Amino acid sequence: MTTEGRGGGLRVGLRVPRALFSAGQLAPAVEAAESAGVDALCVGDHITFHGGQGGDGLIQAAALAGLARRAEVSVAVYQLALRHPVAVARQLVDVAALAAGGLVLGVGAGGEDRGEVRAVGVDPATRGRRLDESLAVLRALLTGEQVDHAGEFFTLDGVAVRPAPARPVPLLVGGRSEAALRRAGLLADGWLGVWISARRFTEMVERVEGVAADAGRAAPRWRHGLQVWCGFGADRERAQAALAAEMEGLYALPFERFARWCPAGRPEDVAEFLAPYAAAGASDVNLIAVADDPMAAVTAAAEVRTLLA
Repeated sequence: MTTEGRGGGLRVGLRVPRALFSAGQLAPAVEAAESAGVDALCVGDHITFHGGQGGDGLIQAAALAGLARRAEVSVAVYQLALRHPVAVARQLVDVAALAAGGLVLGVGAGGEDRGEVRAVGVDPATRGRRLDESLAVLRALLTGEQVDHAGEFFTLDGVAVRPAPARPVPLLVGGRSEAALRRAGLLADGWLGVWISARRFTEMVERVEGVAADAGRAAPRWRHGLQVWCGFGADRERAQAALAAEMEGLYALPFERFARWCPAGRPEDVAEFLAPYAAAGASDVNLIAVADDPMAAVTAAAEVRTLLA
């Protein structure tokens, strides 16, 4: 099968399994993924999710950037509303300098666990507005220019973060709400979907780009992608069982809520599920892959890329 996204070719990324983030395993995992042709190495982000789970997205991205020779490093999605945008700008500039293949930041409003939001002193009811303001501030700071800003949550008086990244850092927005789509259209370089059909993906992309056009915004080089939880194994039942256990442990919700959007089985099964999204114009697919052996997930993701490309 041959597919092509809006950027000229579909980029297939792998969310590096959490179990591989150790001193002895991360370097071999990155080498294996790059050797197999994976386009991007991805990480998620949480501070204290459902009782303490998580991993700092930008710290993990820095670890990947220091090892990767070719692959892009992607953080998706980052809980920007829980941080200060000036500190995030500093981190992005420094990580981008390490990332030979480039750095991408996807952000979301979060809120699946309101306790995580409250734990860092943020009112969950304000997280959408905080994210909008943070994105606007972050975009301005990444130019390297001095920024003056007086908003609801942040005040900046001639603040600069330098040097500006030599390669621009695309900012993407994740989420399925109308607020997320508007945020992507007005403030970002693209949109990341999750748990939606290919038809709905197309509709949401059109909505994002329509918002930008209606606002008179000069369209960026759009990057619209998909985050996909998937399970790999010798047969669908075993692969799905491992995937269900992983997702239920993270989200504290029954797998049945997600099953229809989470392919499982062999790489051929996952590639077949993804082909309609690529045909619908997705430029990026990030595989959140689960397998009995984390390194098997790396190999399987590379096979999916081969099948799609």
